[in-house]
Amino acid sequence: MSDPVYPPNNPYATSETENLSLPLYGASFGEAVKRFFKKYATFSGRASLSEYWWVALFNFIVGFVAVIAMFMSGALDIEPGAVEVPTEAVVVEWLVNIYGLATLIPTISITVRRLHDANFSGWLYLLVLVPILGALALLILTLMPANPVGTRFDKRELWPEQPTAA
Repeated sequence: MSDPVYPPNNPYATSETENLSLPLYGASFGEAVKRFFKKYATFSGRASLSEYWWVALFNFIVGFVAVIAMFMSGALDIEPGAVEVPTEAVVVEWLVNIYGLATLIPTISITVRRLHDANFSGWLYLLVLVPILGALALLILTLMPANPVGTRFDKRELWPEQPTAA
């Protein structure tokens, strides 16, 4: 049984991977990671549950591999104030730091867009500044299902014609 694409028949959503302005409900792992890097610093709009959680899995896998690489290079065994540090450890630490800096802005932006899809303000991302409870609250907010009212965070010119009151 496959997961239903939410919301059904939503004129504000898309299943086209080329249209980056709307959320991609039911995104595959590859599509989500590709969109993550293409929408590097896009804070407007929305991101579907699948987009967000596939990217979270991707970042978890990269982090897990990085920890293994740091362990194997000896980067985790360096004593504070050590004079000699293995070259491999320095290279691995630099690569990990570069990846972390390169994905900092896109990670924040996809989280903000995920909040928008659930019809929450992106400013709620600042909850991460509250120790422990803020991150837990943000986790719960990112688990919320899509809310059609979240289209208010889309660019207006993308909306289909709206009926006007007579």
